[in-house]
Amino acid sequence: MTKDQKNEVIELLKEKFTQYNNFYITDTEALTVAQISKLRRTCFDKQVEIKVAKNTLIRKALESLDAEKYAGIYDSLHNVTALMFSENPKEPALIISSFRKASATDKPVLKAAFINGDVYTGNENLKALTQIKTKNELIGEVIGLLQSPAKRVIAALLNHHEKQAAGTVAAVIEAAPEVVAEAAAPEVVAEVAVEAAPEVVAEAAAPEAAAPEAEA
Repeated sequence: MTKDQKNEVIELLKEKFTQYNNFYITDTEALTVAQISKLRRTCFDKQVEIKVAKNTLIRKALESLDAEKYAGIYDSLHNVTALMFSENPKEPALIISSFRKASATDKPVLKAAFINGDVYTGNENLKALTQIKTKNELIGEVIGLLQSPAKRVIAALLNHHEKQAAGTVAAVIEAAPEVVAEAAAPEVVAEVAVEAAPEVVAEAAAPEAAAPEAEA
């Protein structure tokens, strides 16, 4: 590789390190060509970029950006290195875990991961990285926590109104026999009969009044 070609690779890597806040450094040595192809396809499907580069060029790219920021990464730059770039901090870890399970292998090996400024070194961190909360997941949890008090208040209000409605219905049912009994009392019946008497008398007298007119 010529000097110009090396510089092109370094510039490309710098662009990727600047573009992504999350990247994984993995060891893909001993994987077959078919396995590498499968891994690349999986990464493509999950919107994870994978780049294989020489360790010296990776280090130069990182040092030219911020030597102190990436200091915890340098000791992991050995053997064959494949970089995995992702917007989702845990997607590469999930890919590695599922790939190992499907292929019945312990490759790729996680050498290090840079997640939003934090450095995780060693293959033993893989499981923890699969459980990292994404930004959207954290936002969802916060919204859920904020909504919980409101939901409790609404539930309490609904419960209060339901109790009030049930009390009103019970009061009506309880009062119904008294209302019926009062309506059927002799005094009420007599009063109604007295009020209706003139109409009944007038109706009864109507045929008699009509008879003299017929005779005339």
